Formats: sequence, structure tokens, C-alpha cells
Amino acid sequence: MTATSDVKLQNPGTITNPASGAVAGEVHWTDPAEVPSLAAALREAQKEWEGRGPKGRRKVLARYAVWLGTHRAEIERQLIEETGKSAMDAEQEVPLILLILAYYVKTMEKALAPEDRPAALPYLAVKKVTVYYRPYPVVGITAPWNYPVALLLMDCISALAAGCAVLLKPSERTPLTAELLLKGWRDSGGPEIVAIVQGAREAVEAVVDNADFVQFTGSSATGAVVMARAARRLTPVNLELGGKDPIIVLDDADVDLAAHAAVWGSMFNAGQTCVSVERAYVLESVYDRFVAAVVRDVTRLRTGAGDGSHFGALIDERQLAVTERHVRDAVAAGATVLTGGARPDGPGTFYPPTVLVDVDHSMACMTEETFGPTLPIMKVTSVEDAVRLANDSAYGLSASVFSRNVDRARAVAVQLECGAVNINDVLTNLMCTTAPMGGWKSSGFGVRFGGADGLRKFCRQEAVVAPRTRVGAGSLYYGNSPKALRRLNRVLTRLAMIGPRRAAK
Repeated sequence: MTATSDVKLQNPGTITNPASGAVAGEVHWTDPAEVPSLAAALREAQKEWEGRGPKGRRKVLARYAVWLGTHRAEIERQLIEETGKSAMDAEQEVPLILLILAYYVKTMEKALAPEDRPAALPYLAVKKVTVYYRPYPVVGITAPWNYPVALLLMDCISALAAGCAVLLKPSERTPLTAELLLKGWRDSGGPEIVAIVQGAREAVEAVVDNADFVQFTGSSATGAVVMARAARRLTPVNLELGGKDPIIVLDDADVDLAAHAAVWGSMFNAGQTCVSVERAYVLESVYDRFVAAVVRDVTRLRTGAGDGSHFGALIDERQLAVTERHVRDAVAAGATVLTGGARPDGPGTFYPPTVLVDVDHSMACMTEETFGPTLPIMKVTSVEDAVRLANDSAYGLSASVFSRNVDRARAVAVQLECGAVNINDVLTNLMCTTAPMGGWKSSGFGVRFGGADGLRKFCRQEAVVAPRTRVGAGSLYYGNSPKALRRLNRVLTRLAMIGPRRAAK
């Protein structure tokens, strides 16, 4: 994903629609000097929010879900005005958040309940171990512009469910949707435990400097800067960064299904998705059929904002320039354009769905994150080559494998160096809230979702060790004789060695 702009913002700021240039609204940029007092107020309010317990917080989150469902059309209109999305793309965001909310409303009490842990060995059962999940007081969430609802709220919901207060920093390109979502939180009865910091680089710095835990979603370059800044205060971070996700089409794949998936996965939201299909590796025996099916599907796509189109504008001229450069450089190096390949005349930052063949890893379109509506397709001679090329990347967010034999696809999946693999599908691991979503390598570390772990990551674990009996109490203290201590240590050593000796045979 592209980095946060290092720009000077004027108050008030005017937000324009990238599809038309029309004014979408105005925003007041936050003075970074105000952020410490915002965080202090959140930290104080968080105590009461944590004190409600999961059951009390559950009802508030449920009411927010109802508000989101009721105001979905209003939210989607704001999305389209601010981002230039197609209606088809805008309509995907609120339902995803409702799925996440419904899951955590159902499971949060159990996920956050104190957990008794068994004794490590039978003779240590004189102690009862209980783990409590205690929320970080203030979680700082920096969200990108490509999904102003989904990527802003999916982490916010988890942190709120865990009992945290939240300091939100939406992208400076999409601040208006964030304001609407905060209004909905308050209108649905949510307490003053969410605050928005509007701005660019200085706003991110202020959030990092005043949070107890940082969740950052954005580019790999900016993620590294955020991590370095957080390290000054030893603030823990979770980074969901860039991607260059491959799709592998095996020789026994359902070619039509794979083509449909590749086109949707690469063009959805104008390719501005961290888990977009950004490169394809296709076994040579099905390569020609796959390419023909992809071109057939792509030629049916309509580009434009709002209703009647499959995908809309890119977020700004800078993002469009990246896409243009990747296509231009690929063609100069020998690639062939089968569809698209040039910016259309007229207003708006639109780029047509573009299919490239005759590509290789000397080209930026196969190695750098494009974040645009392109699909470069490479022919490979073996499964081993497909795996090797898929892994030949600085990124490791997710991937897809297509084969009629699911066991064969699974065997390929576990050779890929990434955080998630979809078999005979693309992108949909994001809808599986029990599955962890996170990256390897330059795609970041830490995960969101993953069932109970999606809430517990916003908590500090506190172990409480209590006696079950007075037997053995004080046996290691200085008041005991050296002889008794040596005898106790011999007994403990003998008991501890029983299992290893058996296993070593």
C-alpha cells in the first residue's frame, strides 16, 4: 500500500472525489499538539469501559452493528463521494464489518474470560494458574484509504471488544467516512472512548507517541518507520503491510473458475487491495485457455464511479502513476498488453483493466506492489517453478492455488511463504474470522482475527498463581536447611526427568 503523504495540510481541508473532482466535503485537521490530551481523556474513560466487562461491552457493540446496518446506504454514498469507488465495490465494506461484529458479539465473553491453565507436571498442581486478559488502555489505529470502512473498523471493533479505548487515524485521503462512522458510534449509545486524529505524517507520529499499542495498516516503508518510532517507548506494534499476492493455476484446475477468480481478485476495488491478485503463474498445458478466459472476462468489465460499473477510480494521480509506470516498463522490457494499457481520455483517475503476458521477474509489474487494475500472467513449466517464483518476493501476505484436487493444492499451499492461502478462491480468507490474517517478510507481522486471538492481541496477559493447599508452601525459602533444599531439588530433578527419559528411548 502507498505511504502516508508527507504534506502540509491547510485548515480546513477540502476533500475531492478522484473520479470527478467534485468536492466531497471539508475536514478539520487535528493539531498534533492536541493528541496527548485526547489520549489522556481516552485513558481515563477506558477504565469504566473495561469495568463493564465483556457482557456489558457486547450490548454496545451490538447496537453499533444495528446502526451500521440501518445506515448502510448513507455510508456507501459517502464512500463513493470520497473515493470514486463503484457502487459494486462500495457495497462490500459494511457487510464485512457486520460479519466481524456478529462473530465477536457472539464469542467475546468466552474469548476474554479468565483462563485456568493446567499444571505443567502433576507434582506442580499445588498451584492454581489463572490467566487474565487485561486490555491495553489506548490502542492507536492507523488505517489506509483503500477501504475507509472495513480497514478502519475491523481493528477498532476488536480493540473495543477487548476493553480498550481507541485513537483512530484515518487516511488523510478519506477522513469524511471516518467522521460519519464515529457519529454512528455516538448515535448508537457508544461512550466517549473513541477519538479521531485527522492528518498525515505528523498525525501518525502523534498517535504512535500516545498509544499503548499500535495497529498500523499501510505500506511496508511506512510500517518500518512506525515500528522504529514505537520502539522509542517500547510500544508493541502490529503491522499489516504491502503485498504482491500470487495465484497459481495447476494443470488440473477448473480454468474458467480460476480465470473468474483472477479477474475479480486483481480488479476488485481497482486493484487497490492489499490481498489483490497481483501476479499469476499458470502451468503451460492450461496457459492458453486461461489467458483466453481472462481476456474474455476482462473485456466485459465496465469502469466508472457509482452505479453500473464494476470498479471505480484510483485514489489519486500518484497511485495512477505507479500503475502506468509498471505497465510502461513491462512493455519496454518485452511484455505484451492484451487489454487496456493506457489511461483513457476524460476526467478522473481511471485506469482500464489491463492484462499483461510475456512477463518475467525482471519487470516491476511482477516484483513491486502495483495497487492498480493489472494482471500480469506468466507461463511456467512445472509446479516447482510456480512455487519458486511465487516465493521469489519480498512480500508474503497471501496467495491462491487452483486445482480440482484439493489435497494436491494443499500440498502446494504449505510450500508458499505467506500468511494465508486460498484454495480455489481468492481474497475470501478475510471473511473467515476464525482464520488469522497477517503477513510474512515485508508484508508485516502479527495478525488480525484468528478467533479469540483477534481480541486477545489487544490485551496484556496477567498470570495469577494461587495456592491450592498449604502443602509445600515456603519450601524453597532461605529459612530451610541446606540439606532439606538439596533433598527437595533431587526429588524435583528425578520427577522432571521421567518424561524426557521415556521420550528419549
